[in-house]
Amino acid sequence: MIVQHNITAMNANRMLGLTTGSLAKSTEKLSSGYRINRAADDAAGLTISEKMRKQIRGLDQASTNAEDGVSAVQTAEGALTEVHSMLQRMNELAVQASNGTNSESDRQAIQDEISQLTTEIDRVSETTKFNETYLLKGSTGDTNKYMKAHDAGFDGTLVDGDKKASFEMTVKEGEKLKIGGVEYDVYADGSGLSDLQTSVSGATAGTKITVDGTEYTVVDAAGTETGNSLHASTISAKIAVGSKVKVGAADAVTAVDDSKSTSIKQSDAITKITEELKQANSIGAVDGDAIVTAGTADANGKVTFEIEKGYATVKNTLSFNLHVGADADATNKITVDIDSMSAAGLGIKDINVKDTTGMAGTYAIDAINDAIATVSSQRSALGAVQNRLEHTIANLDNVVENTTSAESRIRDTDMAEEMVTYSKNSILQQAGQSMLAQANQANQGVLSLLQ
Repeated sequence: MIVQHNITAMNANRMLGLTTGSLAKSTEKLSSGYRINRAADDAAGLTISEKMRKQIRGLDQASTNAEDGVSAVQTAEGALTEVHSMLQRMNELAVQASNGTNSESDRQAIQDEISQLTTEIDRVSETTKFNETYLLKGSTGDTNKYMKAHDAGFDGTLVDGDKKASFEMTVKEGEKLKIGGVEYDVYADGSGLSDLQTSVSGATAGTKITVDGTEYTVVDAAGTETGNSLHASTISAKIAVGSKVKVGAADAVTAVDDSKSTSIKQSDAITKITEELKQANSIGAVDGDAIVTAGTADANGKVTFEIEKGYATVKNTLSFNLHVGADADATNKITVDIDSMSAAGLGIKDINVKDTTGMAGTYAIDAINDAIATVSSQRSALGAVQNRLEHTIANLDNVVENTTSAESRIRDTDMAEEMVTYSKNSILQQAGQSMLAQANQANQGVLSLLQ
């Protein structure tokens, strides 16, 4: 028996220390709920868990970002709903103004309401905002918005481009053509009564002129008229409405009474059409009117009108990105573009329906229709973005849920399993304390040898 070293007690104490340490760790895991409380608990598991935590928290914020994006889009789209309503009312008013039964005061009342609606559209564009960001007024910087080309109601082929357009139609001699609400009889240049008389009266001596089948020869003004040799002025006087006239080698033409307001020669018809096209294409072009240039009619009466489109200066498109991912990846950006929805941006700035014929209202219908289409397109784009964001949110929430589950398996304590370990270590601790006490009493037997 020895008293210097109590090996049994040392062993019991060592084991008690191990048990106490294990019990302390079990207590920590049970009280914190985490299996890994420090890197020493599971170095690799901690690294994986922290990466997952970064992803989870990033995705949570990305989901919030997408929800904020939905709110912004809904704000813009809601405002455009009212813009649509106002444009629909303006279309009704333009159709009303086009009617010939309106008096001047009627059209003035219609114009007053249209002006108020246009002002309100501008106000909505200027004041609609989300989190201090104006959504419908555009971004910084200016750009020229070119108006959509119009055919002014003529029957032809319109080809629209970015800044230019072309319109081809037939202006045929001998046919009726409605221009600016008035129906005209189109005749060939040179067949008008005054045109022919002027042409014949200016003919030089010796010119052969046939009028209604009778050939005349022009004699000098100082010469004597004999038979069918007449002064040019005399021959000119023989030309009446319906006369068939052949001057020199020129083909025979029928004289038209061009004193009638509804009779118009081809070149003048083309000029009037040019003016109507310019009026129709200049609506909303407050910073640059349309320029229309007419070509020459071919043998079939086809004329091509070149249109340099009018424009209005508006703000650039507002563009902002929604970050909907946990990583710094360009594909995690969803871009939202909103054009300027001001009256100028919609092509209806300073729109006017007040005139004496109703044609201003008629041409305004097309401009308002273009504005309605522009708002529809913008609302459609915003709706598409909203739908995409809603799918994005659903996906993000699903990934967060699954990643959280995976991170939990690595980081969190299995309470049932750890409670078993805790109970075991608690029992072992109590047993160790009892054995240590007994081991410390083992050396007391030495005293009996010393008595």
